[in-house]
Amino acid sequence: MKTIKAGVIGATGYAGLELVRLLLAHPHAEVTAVSSVSYAGQAISAVYPQLTGLCDLTLTDDGGVIDACDVVFTSMPAGHAEPVARRCFDAGKLMIDLGADFRLENEADYRQWYGGQYADPALHQQAVYCIPELHRARARGAKLIANPGCYVTSACLGLAPAVSSGAVDLKTIVIDAKSGATGAGRSLALNTHYAECNEAFAPYKVAAHRHTPEIEQVLGGIADAPLTVTFVPHLLPANRGIVSTIYASLAPGFDLARVRALYEDFYRNEAFVRVLPDGAVANIKNIKYSNLCHISLHADTRTGRLIVVSAIDNMVKGAAGQAIQNMNIACGLPEGAGLVLAPPAF
Repeated sequence: MKTIKAGVIGATGYAGLELVRLLLAHPHAEVTAVSSVSYAGQAISAVYPQLTGLCDLTLTDDGGVIDACDVVFTSMPAGHAEPVARRCFDAGKLMIDLGADFRLENEADYRQWYGGQYADPALHQQAVYCIPELHRARARGAKLIANPGCYVTSACLGLAPAVSSGAVDLKTIVIDAKSGATGAGRSLALNTHYAECNEAFAPYKVAAHRHTPEIEQVLGGIADAPLTVTFVPHLLPANRGIVSTIYASLAPGFDLARVRALYEDFYRNEAFVRVLPDGAVANIKNIKYSNLCHISLHADTRTGRLIVVSAIDNMVKGAAGQAIQNMNIACGLPEGAGLVLAPPAF
């Protein structure tokens, strides 16, 4: 099997570093080029000494990555990926974007939530959005893939079986999600300074987080009907992980046993999603550094609500791992290649 030459644009951000870490262990891929605006000309191992002797590539520019690679991963702020995507697309390279530029189908939503516009609308028609467990067929043979947001992955994997089966009232969905500090990226921000984040816990961007329209887009596609959700993210004093506690009223005729059967059937053949047994609760400790999603199911019989807890590692299943999963699908490789990673116990 031919070895894929893979490159990472934005390799010194947290998601970019995680891509490099995972790709170094991929049996069918080789990290061929990496780039960074802030550290161009330096070895990536000088920025991240843990890579010394494992990846000592010199950080180049975007063009250097595109020219050297078959697959280009981009981990860039919103609004920066379009010109790179055009160059990759015209050169016949597969690009997988971990940013937001190609996630939203409706330009008006992008304008409202990100304050930008589509400079290359024709390119957006070529992009496919893919949470593998929900949209796998889209990624096969694709040349431009929008990798989902981390909160979106946790929430939508947690809700997809219930929404697709009509098990919950779509007007009652509330998503209460918590993320480790790496979700904010490596750039300095006041709320992620140690003294601000340590021993603190609070919501942020209440009812105004940019992942809201993406969650509604995915769930609306599954339900085949527009819907709105209440989504409130929180910052955890932890490095990584997302736990989403999701509430929705059960539809008539559904109870926890029936919902459990639906979830187990929905994810029966999925390598990276685990529906936990009765009594267990999904916990970020148990999925850390892995591409797994743990889902636990609960019912509040007093109020008639279903409670779903969905836990992922925001840097792996929520970003780099899922991007590699999408690469594997697009390139016809075993979907789990490079991603069968057992979480550490501590």
